[in-house]
Amino acid sequence: MSTQRAVGGDAGNARYTYRLRVSSTARTALLAEWDRCRWVWNECVAKSRQVHAHNRAHPDNGLTCGPARLDKMLTEARAAMAWLREGSSVPQQQIVRDFGKSRARALKDIKDRLPMRRRAGMPRIKRKRDALPTLNYTRRGFRLKDRRLHLAGGIVLTVVWSRDLPSVPSSVRVYRDSLGHWYASFVVAAEAQPLPATGAVLGVDWGVKETATTTSDAHDLPHPQHGMNAARRLARYQRMMARRRPAKGQPASRGYREAQRQAAKVHKKVARQRQDTGRKWAKRVVRDHDTVAVEDFRPKFLARTSMARKAADAAIGATKTALIEMGRKHGRDIRLVHPAHTTMDCASCGARTKHALPLSERTYTCTACGLVSPRDKNSAHVMLVRAGLNPAGAEGVRPPGALLPEAA
Repeated sequence: MSTQRAVGGDAGNARYTYRLRVSSTARTALLAEWDRCRWVWNECVAKSRQVHAHNRAHPDNGLTCGPARLDKMLTEARAAMAWLREGSSVPQQQIVRDFGKSRARALKDIKDRLPMRRRAGMPRIKRKRDALPTLNYTRRGFRLKDRRLHLAGGIVLTVVWSRDLPSVPSSVRVYRDSLGHWYASFVVAAEAQPLPATGAVLGVDWGVKETATTTSDAHDLPHPQHGMNAARRLARYQRMMARRRPAKGQPASRGYREAQRQAAKVHKKVARQRQDTGRKWAKRVVRDHDTVAVEDFRPKFLARTSMARKAADAAIGATKTALIEMGRKHGRDIRLVHPAHTTMDCASCGARTKHALPLSERTYTCTACGLVSPRDKNSAHVMLVRAGLNPAGAEGVRPPGALLPEAA
């Protein structure tokens, strides 16, 4: 099994997201369009369940519920219902495509016999109170005119252009977040923006005490603790929600909805802070290094440990994604290294300890060559060795006795 894989290359497509200024007329039209799309989705779910029940009862006479059958169902429904015809066919067709992709992904996971906790769930009913509006338009369903977004059905939206689009968008997603803010997310062809070569390499090890420990002290990313700083305010609004929680089947009070909005606002701010911290760090790393060896760490398992809250606050997954995307954007070589035994191997001689180091042991001591190093720093140098790079790192000095890539 290969211990590392490269993820650099062509920038491909990218999303450019902008805030929308929505008038009351446009908001009413968007919500009406979403009601139609939600109805189409729920009909697809009902049809899928009906086909599944029929196939279980009649295995020799199985039916299918593919995109072609669902498209035919949508055409018949639009011909029979004037209310459905009042809306544009583009977002309704796209909601059928989204349903098909979601169902196919769930069926593939079942076929591959993945454990339940890792499977993508089958599509479920979208309830009016729970589902946030999301409308997808292909190129024939929208146009940009006078710097405003014109959607099929005569919906006109004002876009807050924080930056210019690099090319003509191929599609747009119009959605509303939990705070009631509307956004437009355009898909455009993104070209790589290469940076000057530096000749430097970097190894990155993920952790909880520090989000990222690297072979360069100047590029370490300390734990930002954005969630911990907001915990007191969030707990206050959650207590308000608990006191005002409505009885089952009863509508929420105005006070409950306001407390819910304030809690969502805190969550949104923390998410943006984490994203901003990760992107700024990733840009600095990519700007100063040509090649980056990154631990391909999956932090999901930490959710079942005592470190779950601190690990979630570190946002390792989001930071790793930001680094990969930034490397692809600027044409850098990002190599993902398999995380197995990275805390047990010695970056100097390659020897492996006979037992896993407990988390309380923060210093790595090699019994073969006598190397003494901070645990996470040693792991960062191991990333370089496994990626086939000289473990000199950003310091420019190879550790004494370090293995060359061909000897490793």
